[in-house]
Amino acid sequence: MSITDKQKPIGVFDSGIGGLTVVKRLASTLPNENIIYFGDTARVPYGSKSNSTVIEYSIQNTKFLLQKNIKALVVACNTASSIAIPDLKKIFDIPIIGMIEPGSRMALSKTHNKKIGVIGTRATTSNLAYSKEIKRLNDKVEVFEKPCPLFVPLAEEGWIKHRATYEIAEEYLKELREEEIDTLVLGCTHYPILTEVIQKVIGPKVSLIDSGVASSELIKLELEKFNLLSDSGTIGSQEYYVSDIPAKFKEVAELFLGRGIEHVHKVDLEVLISEH
Repeated sequence: MSITDKQKPIGVFDSGIGGLTVVKRLASTLPNENIIYFGDTARVPYGSKSNSTVIEYSIQNTKFLLQKNIKALVVACNTASSIAIPDLKKIFDIPIIGMIEPGSRMALSKTHNKKIGVIGTRATTSNLAYSKEIKRLNDKVEVFEKPCPLFVPLAEEGWIKHRATYEIAEEYLKELREEEIDTLVLGCTHYPILTEVIQKVIGPKVSLIDSGVASSELIKLELEKFNLLSDSGTIGSQEYYVSDIPAKFKEVAELFLGRGIEHVHKVDLEVLISEH
């Protein structure tokens, strides 16, 4: 494997901005890796789209990132992960990691009483992506899924410790508490922003599973397997691309990343579609 292959970036795409929490985890787990992020902010949310549309968008996003010479792909969108990964793996010959499998495996490694909760958007919970994957890996486990749609706007608003956030979390999580789960999967990339509130409401004995952490550890293993880990010894760079720049993008991005960013590139949607 040539040195240049090792220095190629890891590509990450999401339907919007939530995947930046995954970028944060990736940069922490693999500090020497270069990362290129694409947020399809013009077409968010994916959860309300048909499966065929989500697959089509995911293929377009992947082709765009491949033009940036990526060596591996992280699908940092739970909806796209639950629908498009098999097609992407058939079409593209690079390591591809989604959110569902690594999050499910990490949850199984943490649970003691075999009762796992999953919170996510309506799309993710209604197609039972995590339940199916967890039960595929271990059919003795009980899984309880709960949609928490208001967590996304609360996270983007930066209401991390707001009283309203606690009240909404209490409403959403009380039935999962009653099921006596000991592990809770944060099945949406926005939710790690609200970890403190979620932990306080669900209780200190429940392990929270951040799929971004799980996927970062899995991509590290994949890169090691293919001898693609960067050995540059320097801190990796990050580039950010979006299909539309919402008014608050930079502000929310900096909240999700925990640091400032200098430049966000806008990709013309017409070009994204016509080229692929």
